[in-house]
Amino acid sequence: MSFWNLEDPANGEFEVGGGEMKPIPADTSCLAAIDEAKWSDDRNGNRFVSLRWSVLQPADYKNRKIYQKLWVTDADPRAKDADKKRDKAKRMLAAIDFNAGGKLKAAGVEPTDDTLGVALINKPMIIKVMEWKITDEVTGEVKSGNWIGAVSAKKGASPVKTEEAPF
Repeated sequence: MSFWNLEDPANGEFEVGGGEMKPIPADTSCLAAIDEAKWSDDRNGNRFVSLRWSVLQPADYKNRKIYQKLWVTDADPRAKDADKKRDKAKRMLAAIDFNAGGKLKAAGVEPTDDTLGVALINKPMIIKVMEWKITDEVTGEVKSGNWIGAVSAKKGASPVKTEEAPF
């Protein structure tokens, strides 16, 4: 049998299907774990910590991915107050690290891709999922997605707000 033999031969048209997923509703608490943690650069060379969360529970959102950018070193080009946003991002990273065992802060140095991965990946915690919306200036289309508003320990009663992170 040839590699290209198909039960339903291709005729020059194909659509994967699926469509867009609606964001998880704002203020939803989910059990989630980071499955990817690394340093990334924007197109101008500004660095940020990039985290990809995988939702474990509730079942309605299981395996959904939520991407998080933490501008802990360079300024977010869209920030109104870059210093304030950088401090807030560091508090969020400190809260995530605290809930994952505190290895990054204990090391006392800027984390590497390897140390981010070892310290943060596969450490379940509660995340408070928020929703963002933005209107495309060209098309007028409203786009939406999710962001992480707070984190807490897996057995914690309520999520820790970024401002309350143990820094």
